[in-house]
Formats: sequence, C-alpha cells, structure tokens
Amino acid sequence: MSEFKFACPVCGQHITADSRSSGSQLDCPTCFQKIVVPQAPASGSSNLILTATLVGKPRPVQREFSQSEGPALERRSSFISFLFWGLLVIGAAGAAYIFRDRIVAIVRGSGAKAQQKDSGRHSYPIPTNFAWTLNLNNMTFPEGTASGGIRGQGFMCEQATLQGGNLTLRQGKSRQADLGITVQLFAKEGEELSKKTVLIGPERPPPIPTVVLRWKDENDQGRKQDFTSGYALKMSFGEANNSRMPGKIFVAFPDEAKSFVAGTFEAEIRKAPPPKPKPQ
Repeated sequence: MSEFKFACPVCGQHITADSRSSGSQLDCPTCFQKIVVPQAPASGSSNLILTATLVGKPRPVQREFSQSEGPALERRSSFISFLFWGLLVIGAAGAAYIFRDRIVAIVRGSGAKAQQKDSGRHSYPIPTNFAWTLNLNNMTFPEGTASGGIRGQGFMCEQATLQGGNLTLRQGKSRQADLGITVQLFAKEGEELSKKTVLIGPERPPPIPTVVLRWKDENDQGRKQDFTSGYALKMSFGEANNSRMPGKIFVAFPDEAKSFVAGTFEAEIRKAPPPKPKPQ
C-alpha cells in the first residue's frame, strides 16, 4: 500500500489517498464536489500529475509534467481555491446587506414570539388617564374596559365573572390568573347585586368585603394577598339580563406597589357551588 496525490477537477485542490482507494468516490474537502479517486500511479512515476473525475464524467487522460511545472500548477490550484472561497464570502455578505432589514425583522419577530411562548402572557401598559388614590370624594368611573396596575404590572380585564357574591376580574388564559382581583361581596347569588352600588372607604371598619389581589411570581407560581381593610372601593352594578351583568368599578389597594383597577366590565353570572356538607 502506498500513498499518492491527485487534484480535484473542479477547484484543483490536492488530495492525498492510498492505492486501495483507487476507483472509490469521495467529496472534495474544498468545493464539496463528488469525485472518483484516480488509479494509483506505478511506482517510480513521481512526475505523473493525477486528476480525479466528477462522478458520472469520463476520466481524463493523465499526462506527465516536468518538475518545473509542479510548483506552478500547485500555485494555480491554490489561487483557484482562494478565488472560489472569496467569491462565496463576498456573495454571502452582499446578500446579507441587501436583505438586512428583512433579516433583522425576522430575528426580532422570532425573539418576540419565543418570549411570548415562554411566558404565555400578554403585556399591557399601566393606564395614565386615571391614577391610584384612596380618596373616593368626587371620584368618577373612567370609560373603557377595567384596567390598571397590579403589583407594578399593567392589567387589563380579559374575563369577568360573578359567582355567588364573588366578582372576579382576571387577565390570562391559564387556570390561575396572570393578574386579577376578586371582591367577595355579601350576596348568595349574583342577581342580588342587580342595580346595587357599593362604596367603601379606607377608614371604614369591618365587617366589609374581602378583596383579593392575584398575580404570578418570577417562577410562574400563583400568589395572592387578601385585604380586609384599608382599601378604597366603589362599584355600581347595572341590571342583570340573560346571565350577564354590566358594572363599573374603582378599587385601590394600600400595598407598596399602589395597585389599582378602574373601568367598566360585563360579568358572566354563574351559579354558586353548593355548600360543602358539614362533617358529622
């Protein structure tokens, strides 16, 4: 077994092989064309410059070159290889420049979709047309769907339900709300609140309805905080009709983030679950 060199017929790259691989196929390491390894030369034929053939092409006729032609041929092969890769790099750079705006848009869009997929949440801004306050004097309900800020995050009511006396405004599609509030009113059925108004200032002593603030932490785990005093709440319910009840709300919490929610809602009236049997 002996080694010999041959040239790629496309880019001129010199390749080393052993005699046992003669007639086999391989990919040129420079231009990646599939070529056929030529027949190994007879011993002592060091001046014979072999050239491989492309797969499916007839084999070329080998010829002898003088020792002085060898370096020139090698320089030409190196130049062809350099030119091939140079043109490839220039072409790629030109295409990137031409389509740079589209590439940037695709990358940004992919990043945004990946982020939204990971979190599964929709981000809303904290409204600026009204602000947190515990003073209900001369307070008017803002127009538009109930929104606000909960624990420093923008909130938008995506679903409102009235089950028994519990009014829940929530954001998020998962079982646990991403953000939300629940007002536990003193009513057995939602219809009892039809055309009623609720007004509770921060100075009012218990018993008053408990208001629950809900959010998710950085580990996507549900968290809540109950407020039994110190909050400001004003609500006005419309007339119940076809298991729906419109209403308006303003509620502000005495937490560090100064959470608040205000605006309109239309709650779906649901039947309260039956009471759990008392243990015997």
